Amino acid sequence: MQQTLTKTAELAGLIYKDMKMGADSIINLLPKVDDEAMRSRMTEQLDGYEKFAKQAKEVLDAEGVEPREEGMMSKMGAKMGMSMKTMVDSTSSHIAELMMEGSVMGICELTRTLRTFENTNCSEDMLRLCRAIIKFENDNLESAKQYL
Repeated sequence: MQQTLTKTAELAGLIYKDMKMGADSIINLLPKVDDEAMRSRMTEQLDGYEKFAKQAKEVLDAEGVEPREEGMMSKMGAKMGMSMKTMVDSTSSHIAELMMEGSVMGICELTRTLRTFENTNCSEDMLRLCRAIIKFENDNLESAKQYL
């Protein structure tokens, strides 16, 4: 029997999956980063993704919903893609560009998602969390520009 999700649980599930994907991307890129300041900033971003994933998971737990991550094939594909993109060029500038691309995708996806869930019976706390993540991604985008 398929469980019907509340809008709050649905948004929390999307956020959880996105934040785990962002964290995985940073984990895959960190070994390729030589610049200590950039490593430090990326580690801060990783902490942010994990914090937001934890908040979304707490909502899912309260709603009685099991959190879902990307499937193994999707994760492996993303990891292989990152490896291919950094095989020839693993400079700080190129890695910053990859991070910026991820942040832009996140901003677009989360903004679209936010618009979908506004004016529904989704909790205001979840909408606030979504807005906080959009701000976080905008901050990530701005901070990566210094490495271009």
